Amino acid sequence: MLKTGNHTDEKTRTILNLENQGRFRVLCVDHHAVAREGISVLVNCQPDMSIVAQASNGREAIECFRKQRPDVTLMDLMLPDMCGIDAIVAIRAEFPEARIIVLTTFGVDFEIQRALRAGVCSFLLKSMPPKEMLDTIRQVYAGKKRVPPEIAARLAEHLGEEPLTEREIEVLKLVMVGNRNRDVADRLFISVETVKVHMKHIMEKLSASDRTHATTIAAQRGIVQLWGTP
Repeated sequence: MLKTGNHTDEKTRTILNLENQGRFRVLCVDHHAVAREGISVLVNCQPDMSIVAQASNGREAIECFRKQRPDVTLMDLMLPDMCGIDAIVAIRAEFPEARIIVLTTFGVDFEIQRALRAGVCSFLLKSMPPKEMLDTIRQVYAGKKRVPPEIAARLAEHLGEEPLTEREIEVLKLVMVGNRNRDVADRLFISVETVKVHMKHIMEKLSASDRTHATTIAAQRGIVQLWGTP
């Protein structure tokens, strides 16, 4: 008689566990299903690694990590519900030993800095050749850290620059979505003059000619994200 239900599910899990025995376990987090599937096929074809779970957003990623405890996690930064770095911070707060690689299509220096402070082990540009991607995953599993030359070059461009303060970033977020100085002052419970001082410092730090230029630079460098913008 054909057996169904939980017994079949358990049998399938057992078979998969036997097949993956001796391979280190990878969690893939990406908001694009095609990208997730492509990475999964690439990883699962290797004799020493396998995908144990996929997630399409930050909350799923955190929950998958709790359940699966993967050896290596590939984390996209552009997730629909939160910034990938926030998901990394949440995972590492609970599991400090987590080995996480950032998946990105481009190197944005401010996001790179945030990711490094969050404790990521490496970066994978999605344009990298498959062999290089796999080599990076293996290096991280072995406990090594790696910053690709393209990412290092981005960091070097702004080395030594004074970063924006948290308050300056708050002001810039509000300006970016069209608020005037009076609106920003009301939202942050500060004076209009204080807003003007913040904007002056922001433009000096970013070498911007005006407010529009400042918001453009901030967006290009990943300094201001639209997640959670008031």
